[in-house]
Amino acid sequence: MSLPHAILTALLEKPSSGLELTRRFDRSIGYFWSATHQQIYRELGKLEADGLIRALPSEQPARGQKKSYEVLAAGRAELARWTAASQDPKPHRDPLLLRLRAAAVVGTAGLEGDLRRHLELHEMQLAEYREIERRDFPPGRDSAEDRLRHLVLRAGIDLETFWTQWLRHALADVAELPDGEPAGPA
Repeated sequence: MSLPHAILTALLEKPSSGLELTRRFDRSIGYFWSATHQQIYRELGKLEADGLIRALPSEQPARGQKKSYEVLAAGRAELARWTAASQDPKPHRDPLLLRLRAAAVVGTAGLEGDLRRHLELHEMQLAEYREIERRDFPPGRDSAEDRLRHLVLRAGIDLETFWTQWLRHALADVAELPDGEPAGPA
């Protein structure tokens, strides 16, 4: 997913200012696509220059007043084109997995503590996702929009479930290894 398409999606859901978009990214979109305040503002300028969005007219002009943006027909068409296009999955790159591979040749010192820290972080994220699901997707809430949004949340829940299970397995395996010794040839 690209940032321009994430912004177009958010603006189609609700016209917003850059600051409001940043807050919305932090609360919802940020669970699967993150962006800084600066990246969002930079992308808003590009999208406006490309004729995909426009700043809404202000009720009372004032210097420094925040601009709210809406998606234009060309922006909706671009988002529809992008949504319909095929895209290959991206390979997963995680430094923790590379560190485990490196531990095979340099030893496991310090690794168990970090695995526990990762487990705790993933458990917290999983609990947060489950709370969002409980709060935002009660039984019977099944409009097309809700079902698609719930699918995105389910992906997060399933990924966090995978990570918590895998980390418990990794911790059990690492606990059986000799402490701090290389697991393989030096």
